[in-house]
Amino acid sequence: MELKEETGSPLEGLKALASGFATVLKHLFRRPVTEEYPEFKRKLPPRSRARIILTRDPDGGERCVACYLCSAVCPVSCISMQSAEKEDGRRYARWFRINFARCIFCGFCEEACPTLAIQLTPDFETCRYDLLKLVCEKEDLLIDHGGKNHDYNFYRYAGVAMAGDKGTHIKENPPVNLKSNMP
Repeated sequence: MELKEETGSPLEGLKALASGFATVLKHLFRRPVTEEYPEFKRKLPPRSRARIILTRDPDGGERCVACYLCSAVCPVSCISMQSAEKEDGRRYARWFRINFARCIFCGFCEEACPTLAIQLTPDFETCRYDLLKLVCEKEDLLIDHGGKNHDYNFYRYAGVAMAGDKGTHIKENPPVNLKSNMP
């Protein structure tokens, strides 16, 4: 089987060459658009992912229950923590550490967090000369508000009895009296 080469006419080649040169000449004399970065900061979309924060619930307590889901799902293993338990039985992170030098800001930790404790903000200016300054502890990450979800409280939605009586949680029905169901 013989392949036949298709070639265009020389006139078509000259047209393509001329249109390419015309594009170059059009952009050659334009004034360049330069944004001076420190003075002019482009507004990022609200869903952009950058710096990680730890939020609090509406009662002021820490949302993180140290379930280790964020560290398990992290593809570069930049999150580490140790869990502990309070007197009332609630879990919390005794220490929580993120290495931003390794973080790729994928957002998997935010998606995996069942308590909405980890949230990513549009703050992208985290450059440092010393890499050890990019390792942030819990005290550096913890903020005094609920982040994107102000009214969410994990223990109210989860139905954990230690946060209130049965039937008092959000979207939970009161307990049924078994004796009243008998015929």
